[in-house]
Amino acid sequence: MMIMMNFHDLVQHSRSYRRFDEGRRIDRETIISLVDIARFCPSARNRQPLRYLVSTDPELTTRIRPCLCFALDLPEWGGPKAGERPVAYVTITTDGPCNQFIGYDIGIAAQTMMLAAAEAGFGGCMIGSIRKKELSSVLSLPKEYAIHLVLAFGYPAEEVILDTVGDDNQTTYWRDGNDAHHVPKRSLQNVLITG
Repeated sequence: MMIMMNFHDLVQHSRSYRRFDEGRRIDRETIISLVDIARFCPSARNRQPLRYLVSTDPELTTRIRPCLCFALDLPEWGGPKAGERPVAYVTITTDGPCNQFIGYDIGIAAQTMMLAAAEAGFGGCMIGSIRKKELSSVLSLPKEYAIHLVLAFGYPAEEVILDTVGDDNQTTYWRDGNDAHHVPKRSLQNVLITG
């Protein structure tokens, strides 16, 4: 299902979802199409160092999940329960030495894939808290590949609400009594430097 929206709305709709409808699968070709879009992204000095491992097999995705931490700011939450887990992952790696700009390449590619997922009607979450040694083993990655980021995908099964950062300047996300996920965002006035 393709959802058409303007770019501003697309960015607002592309949230970090951590709970998904596990009964709704996403086929491998759809996830590969996200990688296909990302390969056109700008790359520092056009080195194009990123390599992607796509995982959509239910047995493999079950083995990947324990290698990831889904919400560091919610330490009491143990992560998505059975039935709420991602149905696909993209692991972003490199297979050799990286220059000082590698973080830019990773961020640009990851955000592009997240926006493409939102446009296609599903969602995801970028996960940087990774048990890399364990995940390398689960994915049978050759030694020369270094894991940098994992993108989790699925059809969202939670409400994410954007709030405005209050006078306390608190940006930590939180869950309310209805289990809705709140994400405080700074106002435009707070992020613009004027002089």
